[in-house]
Amino acid sequence: MKLSLGPITYFWTKEKTLEFYEQVAKSPVDIVYLGEIICSKRAVIRFSDWMEIGEQLAAAGKEVVMSTMTLLEAESELKMMRRICENGRFLVEANDIGAIQLMKGKPFVTGPSVNVYNQRTLAKLAKVGLCRWVFPVELSEETFADMQEDRPEGVESELFAYGRLPLAYSARCFTARAHNLPKDDCDYKCGEYPDGMTLSAQDETRFLSLNGIQTQSAHTFNLLAELDELRSLGVDILRISPQSEHTLEVIEAFHNAMQGEESPEEAAARLNKNMPTGPCDGYWHGKPGIADSVLDNYK
Repeated sequence: MKLSLGPITYFWTKEKTLEFYEQVAKSPVDIVYLGEIICSKRAVIRFSDWMEIGEQLAAAGKEVVMSTMTLLEAESELKMMRRICENGRFLVEANDIGAIQLMKGKPFVTGPSVNVYNQRTLAKLAKVGLCRWVFPVELSEETFADMQEDRPEGVESELFAYGRLPLAYSARCFTARAHNLPKDDCDYKCGEYPDGMTLSAQDETRFLSLNGIQTQSAHTFNLLAELDELRSLGVDILRISPQSEHTLEVIEAFHNAMQGEESPEEAAARLNKNMPTGPCDGYWHGKPGIADSVLDNYK
């Protein structure tokens, strides 16, 4: 079983991003996904910069994957998607069906935003080049087990195992809206929230986080305690989604548990203490997503 680091979903400064990947290069993570997948206005790091970061990570022994945007709305974004798909150096994570069409006949990965909900879809994508798929975060362990039984030969299964869950995408920028700003003149307000803007319901329950056009869970999904079960299900790769703090600690905790240097339960409990809101794993267990199997927490 390998460990991957998903693309940064938040708007960080170029300096913070470059420093982050310098640290990642020294970490025990095996696979690193790179690129802007949320909003093209955040392009403080250009395509050439991402390629350079990729070369540095590859030199450090990491497998590098270039990720495409999830929701495209402009011709400039289509051009960037084509450029990523034609990069000729690194594997591509297709995060929408348009990128899959461009990658047809070449190896590619599907991200968690691509709705691969059954074996027929998995088999059809495998015929056009799919070499790895990331299981959609809203589906259950039972569904994953069923799909694993008929997984096409040569296709790896990757599981989103840690991070705020990507729930939805919209043409509207909710972070700008929260500040009474239009999307086209947003003043880059999402940069003020390096882990997203947490929302509370009228009863003060914190249940969502706004990240530009993306809606995330307020709670942090954590499947580390399920490590033994994940192995038995044949998961090839566990994905960690970057956060502004403690990501290297998260990588280390997963690595140590995977190497048998620490029990998964103890490592998971330690990570839960550094979450912005708290843990959840409900979707995996067929429950409401906000639920936590250990704490039985429905806050």
